Amino acid sequence: MARYLDEVGGPYGRSAYGRAFDVARTVETARDRLAELMGARDGEQVVFTPNATHAINIVVRSLMHRGGRVLISPLEHNAVTRPVAAFAEQCGASYEVLPHFGDGRVDPDRIDEVMTADTVLVVVNHESNVNGVIQPLREIRKRLGPVPLLVDASQSFGSVPLRVEDWNIDFLAFTGHKALFGPTGTGGLYLRDPASVEPLIYGGTGSSSESFDMPDFLPDRFEAGTQNVAGIFGLLAALENPAERRHSREELRRFVEALKGLPSVRVFCAERFEDQGNVISLVRAGSDPATLGHMLYEEFGIETRIGLHCAPLAHRTLGTFPSGTLRLGVSPYHSADDFCYCLESIRSCLRS
Repeated sequence: MARYLDEVGGPYGRSAYGRAFDVARTVETARDRLAELMGARDGEQVVFTPNATHAINIVVRSLMHRGGRVLISPLEHNAVTRPVAAFAEQCGASYEVLPHFGDGRVDPDRIDEVMTADTVLVVVNHESNVNGVIQPLREIRKRLGPVPLLVDASQSFGSVPLRVEDWNIDFLAFTGHKALFGPTGTGGLYLRDPASVEPLIYGGTGSSSESFDMPDFLPDRFEAGTQNVAGIFGLLAALENPAERRHSREELRRFVEALKGLPSVRVFCAERFEDQGNVISLVRAGSDPATLGHMLYEEFGIETRIGLHCAPLAHRTLGTFPSGTLRLGVSPYHSADDFCYCLESIRSCLRS
C-alpha cells in the first residue's frame, strides 16, 4: 500500500501510461488470485466493492425489487438482515428463516418445507460470526433447484474451502479484511450470471464513456467510480503472503472442549466439530458478557468482542438475545500456548 501511495499513484482503467499499466496489472492479478481461491473459472466474474455489505446489497436489491420471497439462514449478520428487511418493506416482498438445528446449522432435509413458487433468493452465511458454525453449502444448493443462492463468505473466505463453480453457487460476497488478512475497505462479489442483477451504483468506469448507460460487460458494469486501489494493492500482498498456521485443528478442538468444561460457562459453537470455524462464543451464568470481557483485557491483555456482534438474528436463534455473548476469534497466528494462556486467564477471571 505504501508503494502505491509513495511510488505509483496511477489510476485504474483510466489511462495508458506506465504507472497506469502498473495499477491495471496489480488490480487484475488480485482479481485473478481471488477467482482462483474461490474456484471461479474467470477473474472477470469477481467485481471489487468497498465491502461485503455493498456486494450483498447488489444482489438483494436486484432480486427483491419485484416482490417475492427470500429465505435466509438463522445466523445471518445485519449485512443481510437489514437490506432484506428494508427491501421487503419497500417492495412488498417477504422473508423467512430456513429450518435449522439447535446450533443454527441449516437442515438441508427440511428446506422443501419452506420452498415456494415465489421464492426468488436464498441467502446463507457460510460461517457464523457468532458461534463459528459452517453451513453445508453443497447440500443446501442441491435442494434449491433454479432458485439462486447468495453466500455471505465474509467470515470464511480465506480460511474455509470454497468452490463456487463446483458447488453451483450463484453469488458470493466477501471482504478482504478478515480471513484474507487484507486491509479494510476491500471486498467483492462473485457473479455466476451477471445479467440477473443490476448495479447498485451508477457512474464513470473509464469505458463506454460515450454512453449514459453502464457498460454491459464485466467487471466494469459493477465498478462505477474510482476503486480503492491502495487497498487492492494491500489485498494482493496479503494473498501472496498467506499466514502460516501455528496451531492444528486438533489443538483447536481441545481448546473448545476445555472451554466447555469451565464451571458456570456456556459455550456456543457447532454441535459437530467438523462444522466448526474459527469463532467461539461463551457466556457466564448470572454475569453480563461485558464484565468478563473487561477483566480479560484489563488483567490479561486479551482482546475479545462482547455484545450482539451486529447479528441479532443469530443471537435470537441461539437464545442469547439481548445481552449477547463474549466472542473469541481464533487467528492462524494463535498457538497452542496461546490457547492455554487464554484458558487459564478465563479460569482466573471466573475465580475472582
